[in-house]
Amino acid sequence: MSYKQQAAEKIAAAINQLGVADFPAEKVQAMLETPPNPQMGDIAFPCFQLAKALRKAPPAIAGELAPLLSGAPLREAAAVGPYVNLFLDQQQVAAEVITKVTKEKEAYGSRNLGQGRKVPIDLSSPNIAKPFSMGHLRSTVIGNAIANIMEKHGYQPVRINHIGDWGTQFGKLIVAYLKWGSEEKVKAEPIKELLRLYVQFHEEAEKDPALEDQGREWFKKLEDGDPQAQRLWQWFRDESLKEFTKIYELMGVSFDFVQGEAFYNDKMDRIVQLLEEKDLLTESEGAMVVQLDEFDLPPCLIKKSDGATLYATRDLAAALYRHEAFDFAKALYVVGNEQRLHFQQLFRVLQKMGFAWATEMYHIPFGMMLKDGKKMSTRKGKVVLLEEVFAQAIADVKKVIEEKNPQLVNKDEVARQVGVGAVIFHDLKNFRLNDVNFSWEEMLTFEGETGPYVQYTHARACSLLRKGNYQPAEAPFPAEAFDSKEAWAIITTLNNFPDVVDKAREQFDPSQIGKYVIDLAQQFNKFYANVRILADEPELKAARLQLVHAVVIVLKEGLRLLGLQAPEEM
Repeated sequence: MSYKQQAAEKIAAAINQLGVADFPAEKVQAMLETPPNPQMGDIAFPCFQLAKALRKAPPAIAGELAPLLSGAPLREAAAVGPYVNLFLDQQQVAAEVITKVTKEKEAYGSRNLGQGRKVPIDLSSPNIAKPFSMGHLRSTVIGNAIANIMEKHGYQPVRINHIGDWGTQFGKLIVAYLKWGSEEKVKAEPIKELLRLYVQFHEEAEKDPALEDQGREWFKKLEDGDPQAQRLWQWFRDESLKEFTKIYELMGVSFDFVQGEAFYNDKMDRIVQLLEEKDLLTESEGAMVVQLDEFDLPPCLIKKSDGATLYATRDLAAALYRHEAFDFAKALYVVGNEQRLHFQQLFRVLQKMGFAWATEMYHIPFGMMLKDGKKMSTRKGKVVLLEEVFAQAIADVKKVIEEKNPQLVNKDEVARQVGVGAVIFHDLKNFRLNDVNFSWEEMLTFEGETGPYVQYTHARACSLLRKGNYQPAEAPFPAEAFDSKEAWAIITTLNNFPDVVDKAREQFDPSQIGKYVIDLAQQFNKFYANVRILADEPELKAARLQLVHAVVIVLKEGLRLLGLQAPEEM
C-alpha cells in the first residue's frame, strides 16, 4: 500500500470521527495534493468538501482534523488555513522505499492488471516506396513506449506494423518507374529512388493531367492481378521493407505482426456481407454507407459508387481479424490526430454491428512533427529522413565522446545508444497531442531536458557505485544519511514511480515517464553536488550508495519503458 493510500485511510477514519460517515478512503486519496513547497509537508488534504456536511469553515475543520492524525508513516500533521499538511516519517519511508526498489529492481512499479491478455497495438505503419521520415517517428516511438508500459502492467502487447502497401499511389509509382525509372538505381538506393520517381510523377502530372488517369489505370490492373503490375508492386514492397528493417533495428523496435493493407483484400467482402445481413447499409448518391446520425457523426463510407472499397472497409476487416486472432483485452491505434473522425466512425460501426468488444478499442492520437513550424510533405519531397537524422545524431555524439572521453571502450555502441536515444526522447518528453518541432539543438545537448542528460546522469551514478565499491546493505540506515532536502526529494520521487507508470498506462501517455526521469535526474544531480555521498563514515557511505543504486535502477527502467538504453559509461 502506498503512503498516499495509508494517509488517505487515516484521514477517512478521522473524518468519520468528526461525524461524516460517507467519506471513503478512495475519495480522500483522489483529493490529496502535493504542497508546492516541500517545507510545507509531503501530502496535503483540502477540507473544502467537508464544509457543507460539518457546517463549518474549512480552516476550522482543518484545525479539528490535524490532531486526529498520527502514527506510521506520519511524523506530523499540521493545519495550514483550509488544508491539513502531512509530514511523513523520513527515516522510516527512506528505509522502506530504498529496500523495496533495490530488492524488486526492474520489477519495481510492475502490476499484473492484464493477467497476460493480449493488446494489439497498431503503430508505425509507414507507406511502401516512401521514405521513413521524421513524420513516421512519432507513431513508432509512442506506440513502442505504450507497448512497454502495458507489458509492465501484465498485458501482452502485440506490436502490429500495418504498412501502407495498397492504393492509387502504387499505380502512379508504376507509371513513373516505367517512364523514367531504372532497375539499377532502384536496387542501389530503393527508397531514395522510389521517392524521386514519386515526386517526379506529381511534378509532371501538374503539366500533363493525363498521367493521373494512367496512374488509376495501372492501380486497377494491380487490383485485377495483372502480372507486370503485381511483380513491380511486390518488388517495391520487398525493397522498402528491407530499408525499414534497418531503421527499426537501429531503434530497437520489433514487431509481432507485419501485414499491410493488401493482407485484408480478401477479407472485406465478409464485412460488406455482415453489414448487409444486419441491415446497416444504405445507399447515398450511388455509394453504400452506414448512417451514424445517432452519434452526431457523418455517414461511414463502405463502398464507392464504382464498387471500390475504402479505408473504413479495410479497417473493419482488420479489427474483426484482430479480435478473432488475438481475443484482445484492448486494441490500440497509435495514429495521427487528423484521423480522429475515421476512428470514431470505425468504432461506432463495429458497435452497431453488435460487437461488444468495440468499446475496448482506442484511438491514441498525436500531433505533427514540424520542420521550421511547417508540416512535412512526401509528395513535394519536403521531408527529413529519419535514417539521416539518426546517422547525424550518432556522428555528433561520437564527436563529443572523442573530445570528452576518448578512452571509452565501446565508443560506437554508446554513440548509437545516445544518438538514437536523443531523437526518441525529444519526441516522448512532449505530451503526444502537442506538435513537435524538429530541432538539432534541443535534441542533442547533454544539459537540460534531453535524453543524453538523463543517460549521462545514469552513467554518472553508475560511476559513483564503482568508485565507492558499492555492496548491497540492509536497513536500518543511519538517520543522518538522508537528512538533507536533496536526499528526501529523491526518496519521495522514487516512491512515486509506480503511480507515474499507472498514470502513463491509464492515459496512454509516455510523456509522464519522460518528465519523471528528467525530474529524478535533476534531483540526483543536486544530491551529487550538495551531499558528500562517499562519506568517511562507512555506515553513511553505505546508506547513501543504496540510494544511488535505487536511482540507477529506476532511471534505467524509466528509460527502458521509453525505448532507450542506459549506458553505464559515457
